Amino acid sequence: MRDLNLLPKAHLHLHFTGSMRVATLERLAERQGMRLPEGLTDNRALHVPSDQRGWFRFQRAYDAARKVVRSEESMRTIVREAAEDDAAESSRRLEIQIDPTSYAPFLGGITPALEIVLDEAKAANAATGVEIAVIVAASRIRHPLEARTLARLAARHAGDGPGDVVGFGLSNDERRGTTSQWASAFRIARKAGLPAVPHGGELLGPEHVREVIDHLAPTRIGHGVRSSEDSDLLGRIVDAGIALEVCPASNVSLGVYPDSHRVPVRDLVDAGATVALGADDPLLFLSRLTDQYEALRAQGFTDAELAGLAAGSVRASFACEASKRTWLAEIDAWLAAED
Repeated sequence: MRDLNLLPKAHLHLHFTGSMRVATLERLAERQGMRLPEGLTDNRALHVPSDQRGWFRFQRAYDAARKVVRSEESMRTIVREAAEDDAAESSRRLEIQIDPTSYAPFLGGITPALEIVLDEAKAANAATGVEIAVIVAASRIRHPLEARTLARLAARHAGDGPGDVVGFGLSNDERRGTTSQWASAFRIARKAGLPAVPHGGELLGPEHVREVIDHLAPTRIGHGVRSSEDSDLLGRIVDAGIALEVCPASNVSLGVYPDSHRVPVRDLVDAGATVALGADDPLLFLSRLTDQYEALRAQGFTDAELAGLAAGSVRASFACEASKRTWLAEIDAWLAAED
């Protein structure tokens, strides 16, 4: 079989703190004299049975990890190491997602917090060859007015190259708030040319995906796997060309599906949906980008199908067309090579 670590691909669903290496988390916590929950350092992936949706346990662990990120140095380290880890998996493009609000108190505000990430993204691109762009994401557990502030900040740094903001998202527990409350923030971002990339359709089902589409007009949807439960909705997604950022390890760890074989990637692909695999939060799930492809290979996906998924991730990225053509040719070359 061909080496999936060498398959060129784009990584479109990775959260800033969740991208951190366990060793980096431990080092930063030790420097600050912080005690970490055992579940963050025991080399066991977060896993909740499928009848016990695990968002609370996930959020508690994520918040604990985020507390150690209190300096410019730590933020630069996270970006640089995310780039290095993606480079090791032949990721050509990383669109990392961040809500700068949580780091602002230690860095002088949301603007310097974001600008540190953007600046390091440019440096890491030069060092690793991975194009790193940024998705600014509002949080469902904060007031929608804060999302409008973040949308304006994102608009000021909009672009499509390394170190630019390339999209605007909405993350955290999708069961919180009413989706329409964030529509005004997305209009601000869209006016600046930023595509919408909100989460939806993981903890909640098809009806929530409809709300996301109706109110936020997404170009991509974070997760979106449960749209497979409604053929009419899935057809609408396919017809609209909305890509789905599917993260199988995350779905299993949070109890959405009992195991990776039940994650309905095959149903999504067979329906004609564009699927871009992502690692989501490897710090907690201990599963990186190539692991998502390996999981699908174990389900019976052929190398040609896996190359098709990689191509879909490239096409769904917000990179320039010239870069996409280069990477698509590299995917073709990977598939043409002998296994």
